[in-house]
Amino acid sequence: LGSEEPTRLFTMPHSFGYRARTRDMFCRPFRKSGVIKLSTYLTTYKRGDYVDIKAHAAIHKGMPFKHYHGRTGIVFNITKRAVGVRVNKMVNGKVLEKRIHVRVEHVIPSKCRIGHIARVKKNEEIKKAVRAGSQEKVSLKRSPIMPKPAYFVDYKGTEPETIQPVPFSDLM
Repeated sequence: LGSEEPTRLFTMPHSFGYRARTRDMFCRPFRKSGVIKLSTYLTTYKRGDYVDIKAHAAIHKGMPFKHYHGRTGIVFNITKRAVGVRVNKMVNGKVLEKRIHVRVEHVIPSKCRIGHIARVKKNEEIKKAVRAGSQEKVSLKRSPIMPKPAYFVDYKGTEPETIQPVPFSDLM
């Protein structure tokens, strides 16, 4: 009775290497392979900058571990060819701050702060205008988009037409 093994519907992964299951993660985007552009090396990073970690598979030196691919961190150290990045990592339910050094080919400046910085700049301009007296005081807090106000549809002399369903008739 129990001599034959039940058929397996799926197989679990059986390779647990350092770069296991990174086939799509580390591949280059469509039409983006080839020589690395010079701006990658000429980008200036400063301490406190936000960077996105994005592993470049063609450069094996200084490549981050696959867990950090796609994460955003803050630069805490600059070396000759690499940057030190502080990244949060969830370990056993706790968020730990990990400090990793990654070569510049594997980081790109993050755009996560652009909206915040623009909003702060706009708010400061509004405050300056209010202090000068050229504008009334308004709330600078963010508020959710409210529902659109109610309105009546104007028919402009045309009566609405009531449409009734046509009974089914078999033509055969």
